[in-house]
Amino acid sequence: MRITELIRISFRALTANKRRSLLTMLGIVIGITSVVTIMALGNGI
Repeated sequence: MRITELIRISFRALTANKRRSLLTMLGIVIGITSVVTIMALGNGI
C-alpha cells in the first residue's frame, strides 16, 4: 500500500466515526495534560 492510500483510508475512517474519533482525541489531550501537570508539580516541589 502506498502512503497516500493509507492517509486516504485513515481520513475516511475518522470522518465515518466522528464521535469515536472525538472521544479518542479528547482522551489523548486529557492524558497529555495530566502528565505535563504532574511533571510540572513534581519539578516545582
